[in-house]
Amino acid sequence: MRILFLGDIFGRPGRKTVAHILPEIIAAEKPDIVLGNVENLAGGKGVNKKTLSEIMNAGVEVFTGGNHSFENIEGNEVYLDPAFPILRPANFPRGTVGKGWGIFPTKNGKRLLVISLLGRTFMPQHVDSPFQVLDEVFESVKPSEYDASFIDIHAEATSEKQAILWYMNGKVSAVIGTHTHVPTADADITPAGTAFQADAGMNGSLDSCIGLRYQSVIHKLRTQMPLKYEVEDQGRMQFNAVIIDVEDHKATSIRHLRRILD
Repeated sequence: MRILFLGDIFGRPGRKTVAHILPEIIAAEKPDIVLGNVENLAGGKGVNKKTLSEIMNAGVEVFTGGNHSFENIEGNEVYLDPAFPILRPANFPRGTVGKGWGIFPTKNGKRLLVISLLGRTFMPQHVDSPFQVLDEVFESVKPSEYDASFIDIHAEATSEKQAILWYMNGKVSAVIGTHTHVPTADADITPAGTAFQADAGMNGSLDSCIGLRYQSVIHKLRTQMPLKYEVEDQGRMQFNAVIIDVEDHKATSIRHLRRILD
């Protein structure tokens, strides 16, 4: 099974970049399933039907979330709409709308278990332990019910992402990090067969501060005065994704894909 995972898709620039580049990547790499993190999809925070439909049309088939998943309030009905295969972090408190994991069919007739998780270190949200939630997930699903497994750990601290890797080492096919928007140079496969990269990077503006206009970010950091951030839609754009091959539940290869649009 070949899994293609797109890091955080940030606002309209990210959606346009994905729509421009992803079809070419799909044609060249022939993934069996395409995943993408969408917590920044609509204006940098949250999702809605229009923005999800845009990237579904571009080729993304399953969506994972993060700390901004519910911040576009009028768009939150997507989590109850079966037309959208969208996950929010599985360790959001019980009773939160939507689901945090699922088993999805792939083009080659296999099944992929996808789990969306939110880290707790340096994060403002009060969420359940991702470790305990993982225990609960794997108590309720058997390896015979899926052919590969993928975790998107949306977290601030690299150490927490690595802790999730080693906690699930050999138990899942891949643990890939999102949230910090900067791709890390640590793509690897453990001896037990779990692929890892601490951050897949983002899709959107390269000439920015993680997708936002750097002028406003600098002003706030210099003065500590509150200021509305704006999505950067000018300059160079970046596409970042990770492609993972899996055989018998074990990862056999991992590559980071990066493209820059002038």
